[in-house]
Formats: sequence, C-alpha cells, structure tokens
Amino acid sequence: MKLQDLTLKEFLEKTYGKDPVPGGGSISALCGALAASLAEMVTALTIGRKKYADVEEEMLKYAPQMELARRNFLNFIDEDAEAYQMVFDAFKLPKETEEEKKIRHDEIQRTTLHAAMVPLKVAETAVGIMDVIFNIGSKGNRNAVTDACVAMMCARTAAWGAILNVRINLTSLDDENKVKELENRCMALHDEAQVKEAALLDTVSF
Repeated sequence: MKLQDLTLKEFLEKTYGKDPVPGGGSISALCGALAASLAEMVTALTIGRKKYADVEEEMLKYAPQMELARRNFLNFIDEDAEAYQMVFDAFKLPKETEEEKKIRHDEIQRTTLHAAMVPLKVAETAVGIMDVIFNIGSKGNRNAVTDACVAMMCARTAAWGAILNVRINLTSLDDENKVKELENRCMALHDEAQVKEAALLDTVSF
C-alpha cells in the first residue's frame, strides 16, 4: 500500500516507527499537500459569496491549481520513500571484485542523485504555489485569512524541509558541477520561500 493511501493514524504510526520511511522528505511533501489543501479550502469559502464577487473568477482559477499541487505532493510522499529504498538497495550491492565495486559505486551515485532530485521537485512545487497562496490569502474570504497563512507556512516548511533532504544527498555525490548547480538552486528556493511567506504574514494584524 502506498504511504499516501494510509489513514492519518496509520501514517503517523509508520512515521514514529522503526522504519526509516516516511522520513523528512515524505513529511515535507505532506506539508506541501496540506498547504495546497488549505489554500483550496479558502477558495471554496470565497467562491459564491457576494462580498467577494469581484475575485470569484480568480478563485475559480486558483482552486484547480491547488488541487493539482495537492495531488503532486501526495505522489511525492511515495516518490521520496521509493528513492530512499533505491539508495539503500544500491549500498547492499556486492563489492568483492573491482568490477562489482565500480558497479556499486556508479549505482550509488545514480540513485543518490535521484534521491536529491525528488525533494528538489517538492521544494520547487512548494515555492511555485506560494504566490497563489498569497493572492488567495490577501484577496479571499477574510474570515479564513489565518488558514491561508497556515497554508503559506506549510508551503515554506515543505520547501525548507525538502531542501535539507536535497543537501544531505549532495554530500554523497562526486560530480562537483552538479552539486554546485543544485546547491545554488537550493539557496535560491530557500530565500524565495522566506520572502514569500513573510509577504503574506506581514499583511495580517489583530
């Protein structure tokens, strides 16, 4: 059974258990799914309200975008777990002969790069929906503005958590150019997420 198909209770039990998955990468993806879900809820609480008729068309456009993001994040939960298993399996390959050592080394490099690219997709997707969450939160139903803020915080957590998982994998890669390329991308996403989160939270006062 896929992780995304577990009940909430089952997922939590599996998380605190002895298995290494779901780990930080899958949880980051879950945070992204929560962000998209909350943002979509705010659109639903805005659409059909006379007070927000002037932004209804906008909300109708945002809702399916959040639905698609939610589905992507759910798939990332399992993709991250599968990527971890691939790396784990690579380390278990035989290493008795020089040829076996080379095959094992190459497979570790291949699977580790893949394991870095999955959370990078999570981070990119999370940062990619933050502008939409800002618009939903700043223009949507004001009674749900804090829900939009929580969505934004979840998106930032998804991004930052995923970036950590990219970086831990980069430490095992030999390709210095690829490592530098991905690290630069991580730095940009990290800073972008921070700025976008603050932009919405700064609009809220009580």
